[in-house]
Amino acid sequence: MVTNDSPVLPPLRTARAPRPVRGRLILLGPAFVAAVAYVDPGNFATNSTAGARYGYLLVWVVVAANLAAMLVQTLTAKLGLATGRSLPELCREHLPRPLNRVMWAQAELVAMATDLAEVIGGAVALYLLFGVPLLPGGLIVGAASFAILALRARGFRTFEIAIAVLLGVIVLAFAVNLVSAQPDVSDAAAGLLPRMQGTDSMLLAAGILGATVMPHVIYVHSALTPNRLPAEGEAQRRVVAKGLRVDVLIALGIAGAVNLAMLLVAASSFHGTSIPGTDTLEGVHAGLATTLGTAAAVGFAVALLLSGLASTSVGTYAGEIIMQGFLRRRIPLLIRRMITLLPALAVLAIGVDPTRALVLSQVVLSFGIPFALIPVVMFTRRRDLMGSLVNRRATTAAAVTITAFVVALNAFLLWQLAA
Repeated sequence: MVTNDSPVLPPLRTARAPRPVRGRLILLGPAFVAAVAYVDPGNFATNSTAGARYGYLLVWVVVAANLAAMLVQTLTAKLGLATGRSLPELCREHLPRPLNRVMWAQAELVAMATDLAEVIGGAVALYLLFGVPLLPGGLIVGAASFAILALRARGFRTFEIAIAVLLGVIVLAFAVNLVSAQPDVSDAAAGLLPRMQGTDSMLLAAGILGATVMPHVIYVHSALTPNRLPAEGEAQRRVVAKGLRVDVLIALGIAGAVNLAMLLVAASSFHGTSIPGTDTLEGVHAGLATTLGTAAAVGFAVALLLSGLASTSVGTYAGEIIMQGFLRRRIPLLIRRMITLLPALAVLAIGVDPTRALVLSQVVLSFGIPFALIPVVMFTRRRDLMGSLVNRRATTAAAVTITAFVVALNAFLLWQLAA
């Protein structure tokens, strides 16, 4: 048995070496899988709509949501490392059985809402790029996700690298568009001041939050970190925990910059103009072609397609983790893919506005956040589970504040919808 005083194992020794960059890279990866879900098609819809309708008003929501996501993903990564189990597994072990079944049911609904956004977004991208009708496009996106998922057979490192490459292309596309759009820096800075303009802006804020702090990725991230490196004992786990924090800061920092770029490009290009339909993905694409040129529009559509393909793969993997963790059951991947694909195909078949469906799916996701956050906070504050990685009081207080804000926002939205 390896103890706290045992020699550091080879992968950790490499990670702690003073010179090689490769050593640091060993500890990176899980957060990049999470990060691609933070720039999924739902983010395209909510951020672009927010920028087109309200200009720079909701910049602060994007920034605050990303900071909250960094804390949340750090906690869930640490939870998996310290306990060796995923969040759904811990819920099954420590929560009453009826509550565990409720948690499983809502987590499955969250996974379906996630898949709805990702498949619809990918289908819209195929239509914008190649003129493929939305329903066949949805089928193509659903089928293509298997190719990315198949990379897991070669090990999670290959899967993580593939996701990181797709994320890199998305980043490049929005970096180019941001430079071309030249947003007003002073107005963007003014958008950091928290404020709202009516219920519609609140709805969009909830959508941005739901599209940024993704419940299903909380489950996924907790499953990616156990046994990632052969670290045993408190000293070695602290080394890995430090690397996981860096992983989260880099990956979600990149995702946050992309989300902010989405809003800034839309605000600079569309807000206050007479360009029609810029609160839809199709309208954003057409508007970018008008204001920034064809290359900007193609870059937007390519980024949207890659986002849909990558994030739907992560979403399907999340469904596996959810069922296996909460119920200790597993169904064939093909069957799961078809079940979660059906709602998206139904929306495409009946002709619901894709952007509206995307925004509403993100609001649904925001209602699932507390169900994932509350157990994470509960478990990470327990020393008997976490050992030396237990939360500090300030960390727990920050996590509780975020959870309380999400619950309050959801309660307000329910009250508004019922009024």
